[in-house]
Amino acid sequence: MHKITFKVNGDEYSVYVEVGKTLLDLLREDFQLTGTKKGCDSGDCGACTVLVDGDPVNSCLVLAAEMDNKEVTTIEGLTQNGILDPLQQAFIDHGAIQCGYCTPGMILTAKAFLEQNPNAATEEIKNALAGNLCRCGGYNRIIQATLFAKEAG
Repeated sequence: MHKITFKVNGDEYSVYVEVGKTLLDLLREDFQLTGTKKGCDSGDCGACTVLVDGDPVNSCLVLAAEMDNKEVTTIEGLTQNGILDPLQQAFIDHGAIQCGYCTPGMILTAKAFLEQNPNAATEEIKNALAGNLCRCGGYNRIIQATLFAKEAG
């Protein structure tokens, strides 16, 4: 067991983690944050994307022990006082959620990208989201929602 202290969605925690436990499993099993999805378990689909210190990370590929002194944001952490983040709302308004399995990873990837690239062009947004797979094929609506959120600022 390894003790780490880190923040999850703004709250600080000190926990003991098993040596081989992934961040994905820690979030889902120990913190009950099931918005982070378990898809491929190999970093190929992006369903498990969370933000670590503001950067998108495939949580299935990262050991929980590596999170010491880090800040993790999950999809649940974007909602403030019961109000959805504008990007979350844009996904709903533009029908970009379909089955919803890829949605948390898509939103967190888009959020991080737009924060670092507020004037991004459509093609740049498409490239930023390329590591996130949508098996429903809702890419056009996902791009539309992301562009809408970008324009809304």
